[in-house]
Amino acid sequence: MSGFPRTIVGGVSLPRLICGSNWMLGYSHTSEAKDRLIKELFDTPKRVADVVEVFARAGCNAFMAKGDQFVSTALKEVEQRTGGPMILISTPSYPEWNQPDTWKQAVEEAKGFGATFCFPHQNVTDPRLDRVNRCLSPELVDHLRLVRQAGMIPGLSSHTPAAILCSDASGADVETYIQPYNAAGFLCEYETDWLQRIIAEARRPVMVIKPLAAGRLLPPTGLAFVWNTIRECDLVTVGTMSPYEAEEVIELSLACLEKRRAEVELQFSRSKRSLAAERPS
Repeated sequence: MSGFPRTIVGGVSLPRLICGSNWMLGYSHTSEAKDRLIKELFDTPKRVADVVEVFARAGCNAFMAKGDQFVSTALKEVEQRTGGPMILISTPSYPEWNQPDTWKQAVEEAKGFGATFCFPHQNVTDPRLDRVNRCLSPELVDHLRLVRQAGMIPGLSSHTPAAILCSDASGADVETYIQPYNAAGFLCEYETDWLQRIIAEARRPVMVIKPLAAGRLLPPTGLAFVWNTIRECDLVTVGTMSPYEAEEVIELSLACLEKRRAEVELQFSRSKRSLAAERPS
């Protein structure tokens, strides 16, 4: 494996670029039709492994997903191909919708699927933030305790920066936070300048998600924004639909971090023929 820059989260070494799963598990944030296409394209763990392997060989051996048997099988195949370990960052919800007493089951399942990190998903976390008193609900604190007791590293998956503020102010047992952050402001609760400040002042590393706004931003644009406005301890999660896209986002990310021009081919159409030094036929 190559050596992509890494950081430490909860005592564990992680690549600063994490492989996301939405574009392989069917969550396009576009339409039901697009979700269906994704699921049809990635109908076997092998197809997921083909993409994740590219990240892993570049040193980006972390994968963020809910975590289930399908994901576990794909990651084990990547480990067999590369000879190195994969780190699962699991973001489970309640096995039974809005039933907090099923959280222990979710934790046990995440542990069984080999997760190193276990974060309550946004639909568990955000309703249980006490913004007035800047703390977490007793229920959410207990959820984090169960994660720690199971031997996994706790964090919070959230779509609001209030999760960072409430966690830090209350001294909660949280090692990191997941937060949407992109130049388009897609799924961001506040303006990006406010998010940038909150991320910069967070007491723990932040895992930013949706850097390309679920396909609404070109990779050079979206990645340049996040990499140049987060800290060296923070991480970026990005998903792709092909090994070729994985290679591209890795190179673009390295170029941003190394302050150089990325070595990637530009996409071409007939309207750009007059712009190209070498004009494809």
